[in-house]
Amino acid sequence: MRIGVIGTGRIGTFHANTLSRHREVGGSLIVTDADSGRAQDLAHRLGATAAPGVDEIFTWGVDAVVITAATSAHAELIGRAARSGLPVFCEKPIALDLPATLAAIAEVEAAGTILQMGFQRRFDTGYTGARETVRSGKLGRLHTVRMMTSDQTPPPPEYLPLSGGLYRDTLIHDFDILRWVTGHEIVEVYATGSDAGPSMFRDAGDIGTAAAVLTLDDGTLATATATRMNGAGYDVRMELAGELDQIGVGLDDRTPIASTEPAGPPAASKPWTGFLERFGPAYEAELSAFVEVVRGERANPCDGREALQALRVAEACELSRRERRPVHLAEIQGGWS
Repeated sequence: MRIGVIGTGRIGTFHANTLSRHREVGGSLIVTDADSGRAQDLAHRLGATAAPGVDEIFTWGVDAVVITAATSAHAELIGRAARSGLPVFCEKPIALDLPATLAAIAEVEAAGTILQMGFQRRFDTGYTGARETVRSGKLGRLHTVRMMTSDQTPPPPEYLPLSGGLYRDTLIHDFDILRWVTGHEIVEVYATGSDAGPSMFRDAGDIGTAAAVLTLDDGTLATATATRMNGAGYDVRMELAGELDQIGVGLDDRTPIASTEPAGPPAASKPWTGFLERFGPAYEAELSAFVEVVRGERANPCDGREALQALRVAEACELSRRERRPVHLAEIQGGWS
């Protein structure tokens, strides 16, 4: 299978490495990047082919496309792949606004092609175990979910104005996984945020810390928090509490938290430092799934409409923070019955 990777930054390089080792892809990989030298270096290391630009990806006869370019290019590239009849794997989000997201999904659906979105937590063993436990009824009626996503260090200041903000860039993963694990839709949000800390957040019109209360369609309450600066390490967790039991995702000997209890567990000797380290196996699994989807061996595990729902929640959170009020998801464009 010949796959073209558009974008060879950090996540693009990781995905290209994964695909270069896949038995169905191997040496048939083509990579390209706005920085042609970076693409050529990666191709040399992997035994892949470097394309001069995006045009060649679509004219050299690939079987599928993996989009890891800048977010601003995602929607246009998805549309171009759809018009070319090519299956696409795209890192989240489709776009940073709802109109462009809806337009890209419409192109994919009109063409009848495949769009798989990169929400890797769906392939993490902890989250898949949580989904199975919740769906089995072992927790009883689920009443509370607590989620957090904490980066150890913030991204470069120049990235912040392009990121879409903390809700769209970071907490969108929590919004997606909440729906996926519980099987319920988020119907209302109340969100707030803080730009205290380094001035780069204020300069970018962004926040460095965020919190949201989310109400699900069955009455379950969830909280989601995020921060760009968690010096102890990279911390992504989910706790689910029911009337019979409760479980947690992300609790292991690398969780970057110390207990103050005398008999509590010791601080992690090697805490997680970033998302590629924490979710490496999940990223590999989602690309393997994409190859299977392209080959017709499995259903699409996360299509464009799934990504749209997570973005709608992020949009609702931004509106709630801005207007300091609860926001019902029915207020946000793009819903469907």
